[in-house]
Amino acid sequence: MILTVTNAVKACGRIVVVALVLHGTLLGKLLAQQGDIDVGTESPVAGVTFRFIQSNGITMRIAETGTGPLVLLAHGWPESWYSWRHQMTMLADAGYHVVAPDMRGYGETDKPAAVDDYNINHVAGDLVGILDALGEETAILVGHDWGAIVAWTTVLLHPSRFTALIAMSVPYGGRVAQSPMDSWREDFGENFFYILYHNEPGGVAEAEYDAHPRGLISRLYLSPNAPREPSIITDPRRSAGGWIGRLGAPKGLPDWLRQEDLDYVVSQFENAGFRGGINYYRNFHRNWEITEHLQGVTIKIPVLFIAGSRDSVIAGADKDRLTATISRAAEDLRDVVLIPEIGHWVQQEAPAETNAAMMEFLNSL
Repeated sequence: MILTVTNAVKACGRIVVVALVLHGTLLGKLLAQQGDIDVGTESPVAGVTFRFIQSNGITMRIAETGTGPLVLLAHGWPESWYSWRHQMTMLADAGYHVVAPDMRGYGETDKPAAVDDYNINHVAGDLVGILDALGEETAILVGHDWGAIVAWTTVLLHPSRFTALIAMSVPYGGRVAQSPMDSWREDFGENFFYILYHNEPGGVAEAEYDAHPRGLISRLYLSPNAPREPSIITDPRRSAGGWIGRLGAPKGLPDWLRQEDLDYVVSQFENAGFRGGINYYRNFHRNWEITEHLQGVTIKIPVLFIAGSRDSVIAGADKDRLTATISRAAEDLRDVVLIPEIGHWVQQEAPAETNAAMMEFLNSL
């Protein structure tokens, strides 16, 4: 069962703290810190359990199910392991051992304080460390959003540890010649852009999001055609305000997102805060600097790319254009799958289509 860390009860006129930590978070983290792997505890998804492991010097919570070859699922921002809820049991039923961690800085995984602790070397090391903790030599790696960014680079940094890659929503065409931060500053100038906002000093972004986690997530977790209220902030300049006010409030939930799904995701950020996830954005320039040795290096393993056709990240690119871009970096690109009328949260918005594309690719290996 899900843990209760402490229950405060009154007895004999004084407070007695009773630790109810059988298979719980506190006990799990203590065991993991001692080099052991925690016993599984139930998750909100039937058949999926939690445990804590030591990886790359931090304690990570992983959700897992199934037996067989390892499939490692890396989530993006603002997400958690739960974004893979529709894929985990499907993959387990197909004969895979499926693991979805709370990435560094998220959920119940450790949240180092230093920004540089979130650079790509550390985050890629976390994924390799999961393989080591589980006694696996190799895995199939799957990533969405920031998880895709991490996954593209991880298979380049550690090519012997991964046998195939499925990337979702964020394509990769090789290391760019100019720091992306410099490009965005040139493009947006004084206008608001959320990545530049995340890189402002003083933690202004997480201060806004931590104060209104439901306000942010409910506005982001929408389909492209979902009805919204008018935006409160319409001035494009950064000086006009932060991000939440620029995003129209939803007029109800999209049909792919239940209230309990939204509540669970919001609870993860209410407990963990947003700083860890935002620190990934603060490493865009640093990541570009420390991956100079990857200039011109290509991915040799089989690759599948999946996105919604209306995902703003791909900016209207069609299959031919995406294929040409990704093929510059991936020598064995098996397919580019664009799911019609679907937005950024592709594996949640269109689980059946996403799962079918994944299984067709996996069956081809």
